[in-house]
Amino acid sequence: MSEDSIFSKIIRGEIPANRVYEDDHVIAILDINPLSEGHTLVIPKEPSATIDELSDDASAAVGRVLPRVSRAIKKATGARALNVLQNNGREAGQEVDHVHFHVIPCYPDREDGGLRKNWTPGKLDAEKGADLGRKIARLL
Repeated sequence: MSEDSIFSKIIRGEIPANRVYEDDHVIAILDINPLSEGHTLVIPKEPSATIDELSDDASAAVGRVLPRVSRAIKKATGARALNVLQNNGREAGQEVDHVHFHVIPCYPDREDGGLRKNWTPGKLDAEKGADLGRKIARLL
């Protein structure tokens, strides 16, 4: 459960971390295994394992902090671009059962250049897409 995750322990002050931001709802820390210089994690203090379990208030708090942290990282590192990544569930690559967002600066000319991605898009079938869109909309 996320209440016992490494991030919950960092939030409670039981484990040290390089905190770059903190308020009542969110912390941001430097990743200890960064993909690039300035790789930062933005973490809601609410102990939710996945984003679909996160409350609207905690989600809004993260949404307010992500742009601020992103701007500060770009200014501090000189990066011109960055990726914001959120893995949600083990099958999606999530390793810590506590919601967190990676803010990863990109440096195309460096070995530690950031997130290396291989994106192979598919094609959305119009009829299936319309049906799925309606189904999702009904659930919202």
